Amino acid sequence: MGEWLTLYRFISVWGRMSRRFRVILYIAIIVLALIFARFIYIEVNKSIYKNRVSDYLITEMGYDEDEIAKVEGVYGFKMPKFYATVVFKNEPYVEYLYFAHGSVLQFEYQIIDPQYKNLSQDELKNYDPRF
Repeated sequence: MGEWLTLYRFISVWGRMSRRFRVILYIAIIVLALIFARFIYIEVNKSIYKNRVSDYLITEMGYDEDEIAKVEGVYGFKMPKFYATVVFKNEPYVEYLYFAHGSVLQFEYQIIDPQYKNLSQDELKNYDPRF
């Protein structure tokens, strides 16, 4: 019985609101829903890219899970919008960037420890120059 009373009170209050206030409330709800949907879209895609790259490294490239220190999905403002970064345990000073829209490709690397800035591509252990 209490639920019906609460619903009745809501409906009676809603009926007494001005039309202008209801329109503003509708617009606010729509804006919040769009913001929330965008957030969910970004987080879901980051997770998808992380999983695609992890699966690729383990199943196709033959890495063990123990060899991978970190895989992270990333949303960027430039192209590509989504990609994944990977840090391997045997090279914790290098971050590899993977593109995973169709097939998974390693498209760049960044040396994140200034001590190793002078490394050449030939010295990188996990560099895959297919791209």
